[in-house]
Formats: sequence, C-alpha cells, structure tokens
Amino acid sequence: MERLIATSLQAGHPWPMGAHFDGHGVNFAVFSANAQDVELCLFDAEGTQELIRMKLPCHTVDVWHGYLPGAQPGLVYGLRAHGPWRPDRGHRFDASKLLLDPYAREIVGNFTWSDVHFTPSRRYPLHMDTHDNARLALKARVTNDHFNWHDDAPPDITLTDTVLYECHVKGFSKLNLQLPPKLRGSYAGLAHPASIAYLKQLGVTAVSLLPVHYAISEERLVSLGLSNYWGYNTIGFFCVNPNLASNADSRSVRDEFRDMVRALHAAKLEVILDVVYNHTAEADETGPTISFRGLDNASYYRLPPDNLSHYENYSGCGNTLNLRQPKVLQMVMDSLRYWVEDMHVDGFRFDLAPVLGRTDSGFSAQAAFFAAMAQDPVLSRVKMIAEPWDTGPGGYQVGGFPRGWLEWNDKFRDCTRRFWVQSAAAGDGMPLGCTRGDFAMRLCGSSDLYQERRRAPAKSVNYVVSHDGFTLADLVSYNRRHNEANLEDNRDGHNDNLSFNCGEEGPSHDPMVLEFRARLQRVLLANTLLAQGTPMLCAGDEVGHTQSGNNNPYCQDNASTWINWAAADTDLLAFTQHVIALRHQLQPFANRWYHGIADASGLHDVSWGNFDGSMLQGDAWHQPHVHTLACFIGKPGRVKTPLLLLFNASARSDTFVLPHGQWHALLDTSQARGQSAQHGTGGMGIQVAAHSLMLLQHSATKSAAATSPVPVA
Repeated sequence: MERLIATSLQAGHPWPMGAHFDGHGVNFAVFSANAQDVELCLFDAEGTQELIRMKLPCHTVDVWHGYLPGAQPGLVYGLRAHGPWRPDRGHRFDASKLLLDPYAREIVGNFTWSDVHFTPSRRYPLHMDTHDNARLALKARVTNDHFNWHDDAPPDITLTDTVLYECHVKGFSKLNLQLPPKLRGSYAGLAHPASIAYLKQLGVTAVSLLPVHYAISEERLVSLGLSNYWGYNTIGFFCVNPNLASNADSRSVRDEFRDMVRALHAAKLEVILDVVYNHTAEADETGPTISFRGLDNASYYRLPPDNLSHYENYSGCGNTLNLRQPKVLQMVMDSLRYWVEDMHVDGFRFDLAPVLGRTDSGFSAQAAFFAAMAQDPVLSRVKMIAEPWDTGPGGYQVGGFPRGWLEWNDKFRDCTRRFWVQSAAAGDGMPLGCTRGDFAMRLCGSSDLYQERRRAPAKSVNYVVSHDGFTLADLVSYNRRHNEANLEDNRDGHNDNLSFNCGEEGPSHDPMVLEFRARLQRVLLANTLLAQGTPMLCAGDEVGHTQSGNNNPYCQDNASTWINWAAADTDLLAFTQHVIALRHQLQPFANRWYHGIADASGLHDVSWGNFDGSMLQGDAWHQPHVHTLACFIGKPGRVKTPLLLLFNASARSDTFVLPHGQWHALLDTSQARGQSAQHGTGGMGIQVAAHSLMLLQHSATKSAAATSPVPVA
C-alpha cells in the first residue's frame, strides 16, 4: 500500500466500467455527466481508514477514468464527486460523502444509519451537513476471481415444460432439519442435496429467487428493530448479498452463489433472479447519499421537470432510476449480462417492470430498454418475466409487454380466486366476480391479453399466490390481513382477501373447517398447475405454510416467513407432486391457441359444456351465479387421447354427464392426495364433489371423434 500511495494515476481507459484488474494494475472508470472532478479514495483492508485521495485524471464522454499501476485485487476503495450543490437544478454533489462504485463486485462494510450520510442537515434542512461519512460508508473491493464451472450448462427448459417455484433463499431452508445447521438459510442450503432432492421430487423446473443483489434495510425498519427481509431495496446491482451466504468455509460469497447455481444446473433446475432496477436504496430527497445521488443525481434519477429538487416516484420507494439516460441503461444491461455470463443464471423476474419502459410520454413496449434486451446476443436468450405494473400513471401494463417476455398475470390470480374462494364463501346461487366466460378465458392462456399481440399462451405466468400477499393456507383461513408485527398499525399490505369471507379465522380444530380449507387449497393448486400458460408455485404453499395472516411480511426475518418443514402437510405435498407430474406427463393444454374448431375427423380441439352435458353458449357464459363448468380438450399437448376437466365450485356435489366413450379419472381434488379410481361411460353421470375439480382421460377408441361434444358456437 505504501508503494501505491506514492504512485500516480495514469490515464487508463473509459472502459470497462468499474474497477478491473488486468494482471498489472487496476483501471477505474465511473460515469458522471455533471461532476467537475471525481476522486479515487483508497482504504486499508478493513475499509476503516482512508489512506489517500487521487483525482481520476481523464474525462472521456462523461466517464472519469484512471489506471493505478501495481494495484491488486483486494484493494478497498471509494469515490468522491465534486460539483455544485444545487437541488433546484437537480445537482446534489457533496465531496464530504464517500460514494460506492455502482459497478462494485464486492461491498465492504455493513451500512450503519447515521446523520453523516445526509447532506441536507437533518436539524437544519436548508443547510448542508459536510461531515465526512467515510468511516461508516460502504466501500468497494477490487475482485479478479476465477471460478471453475467445469461442465456447467444451462438446463434450457422450454416454456412448455417450465414450472416456476418462487422462493426466498433464507426462508426456504432456514428450518430444514435435514441440513447441517451452518448451511440452513443460505445459498449453500439451497444447493444441498436434500434441498435439490426435494425440488426434483416436487417436479418444479426453476427456482425464482427473491432478490439476491446487495440491499440495505430502510432507516425506519432498523429503528424499529426490523429489516427488509425480502431485499427489494438494492444498492449494489453487481454484488451478491453476503447476508444469504453461510460463511461455512473459506469460499467467497460469489463462489458460494456460483456453487449453488452449478448444483441446481446439474439437477436440471434453472435459476431465475428477482431484480430491482426500478429504484435504489437512496430513497427520495430526504434520503441518504450512498452512491448514485452523489455521483450524478440528475443523470441517475428521474426528476420532475417542474421541480428538479424532487423525484419522480413510480416505484413507490421514493425514487426511479432514469433508463432514458444511455449510461444508466448501460449499467442495467451490464449488470444483467454479468449475472448471466459470470454467474450463469437463466433469467430474471423484473420488479415493477413498466418503470423500465417509461419514456417521456409514458410506458412504451418500444422503449430503449426493451430494444436493448431484444438485440443483445446474451440476454435475448434467457427467460424474462415482468411484474407488469408500477405505481405511476398508466402503470398497469398486463399484456402490454413485447414479444418474448413473460408476465405475471394477476387477472388469472383474481379470477381464479373469485371462482373458487368467493363462491365457497358466498354460497350457491350468489353472483360471483368471475363468470364462467371469464374463468374459461383465464384457464386457456388469457387470449384477450396475448393472442392478438402474437404472443404464445406460455407468456402468461399463472399464479394464485406469490410472496406478495397471503400464503395459500392463509388465503382460505383469514378474512382480513393481520400485519400487526410490521408495526404500521395494520395499514400496510393489500386488501386481497377482504371480500372472500372464509368463515372462522385462523387456526381451527373443527374437522369440517379443516377439510373445507384443505379442499380449497387443493383445487386452487390444481387449477393453477393444469391451466394453459406457465405456472408459478409460491414456496411453502405445497406444504400448507402459514404466516398467521400477515400478507405483507417483507420485514419479518423470523419463523413467520421461514417454511416450517416440521409442520408440513404431507398429504398436500403428495397432492402437489401428483398434479405437477400430471402436467409434465399430459400437458393438458398445448402452447398454442385453441379455437373450438373440429378437424376432418370431427374432433374439436376444445369445447365447453354444462354439467348436464349440454353445450355452453350465448348468455350462459356470463351468468354470474352458476358455479359448474366442463372443458373437453380434444387435442392436449402431450397425449393423443382427449382429456376432460370438470369444475364444481358450488357447495354441493354435482353429477356431470360424460361425453361419449370410456373415461377414467386421473385427479380428484376432493381427495387428500388427489388419487381417484372413478371411471364412467359417455351419457352416464360422474360425481364431482363440492369445491373441487376432476381431470379425466378418455380410453383410446377407434373413433376419437365420438368423444367430442358439440363445440362452442
């Protein structure tokens, strides 16, 4: 270090961005369109003592850069940007604040909330607070690690075969007693053979991980003794969150993450990352200066044209990243490419994705970000999943994303919940928020959203529960949210169950109540997993995980969010395994649009009927009080023989008249494990229990056309 202190920075290159070791020294490059100078600050190995400051000597097209001969990996550094403090013009430069490199691969230190991180004095807001924050600031460490991937290769699971499993790295294995204690709740825990064996036996094909980027907890949460457990508060877009590492051996956090990816890939399981490029942890104009704000506030963030001292807040978290700025867009693209090329992930779920496509005039599917993704030779081949809404005007964009993108389909979620749960609560003959026409539309890929845009049914990610809301068990057990532990007076979270009125709330010992809830869980799981589209299962729902009615546990890093494997509902788990296996075996709906048209033999690809065997047509599609429906699938995706789905959302058992031919049941959701020995002959009836569905397969005959009922007009 003494030798480096005596060394002068050379010109270096304005690329690549961040700090990069070339075998002889380190090149530093940082973007700022409005800074007057940028300093490189070097620290001791622990990041506690600043040793030297050196101005980056060159400035090329808004990139400040310099090369430090002899510098080695492990060097700890930060940045200081000089420029005007003019919030009224969008500029918030303050050289007394040490800044984190946006391209940091490894972050040193744990962020400690303190007044020294805030430039406007918290006691006197009109004045600057120029106390140096270097001791408490986050710093970057230069990396140059090599990882032996051996023969690792992406599983490349087709959308047709994909079943997503949304989970939190820590919550998944923290309470799994089959794992060594030191590995529970970590990347290594998810990579453990016991975890992988469970995922394979379940039948899912991809883990969709809640954020693993470096994030910090908001000051309010810390002051309350809570934390941002979910991690949707990113400050390091190139850095693995060290809090999810086991630290069980000498491996770096990056290596533990990559070992996890490699182990999952070896089991033919894909890794999808939930990424948050819509905002950063610096919050609004009252927030701290950590990185982007101090480097170039006016470039990194969207500011209202009529009030540059504030922020456009389409994220609901105080600020919005400005992807209209080419270098900010480059940072996002570089980050995504890093996670694919260096960390081998298989795709991304984009939090509040409309933010990424916001132009000066609102959301556009032709925005620069989408164009950049579509042409990128690396990123265009991975799975891209949008959360298709944000909090700004025109932010609801379900169905509006470009071809190639998948979308979380909340219309499927809401309609499916209403058809099953609301009908169960309302009782027979009561109007529902989801008619049979609506239900059929959602069951068959939501053609109203995707077909006219030339997007395949698999682009619809079908789910009834995600991390953001009630668990499946709580959805059918609570009439209202119980978020008191979040310390927001139960005001936070969505009112996503208030209209369902599921009866007795919370834990119950009444066998009838328990069976009612169990039946609803099974039918919701089966409906989601058998529907046309790409199904998503929320981790723990397959074993009856409960959060005691908390439908917004983003700040609960405790047993309420960790899956309690000791209390797992083994019948529900076996049921879910059975349904997923049926999906893989049969693929009830192919990944193409159905039209209700008969082929030359008279076999219709799909048709719909009433419980009495008559054709469903006309106004009957829109009757809000009828709770039964039959769906004949003449041309499934993976088998030659027709399938029949029978839906009974009413409170009593109903007899459904079968189409011509011999039929045998493959699934009956009224049974604890879904198994059924029922069979029947065309023209005869088969009993479908209340609040349940059945899946039947036709026994092969010489005349397949004979099995087809009258098609939908």
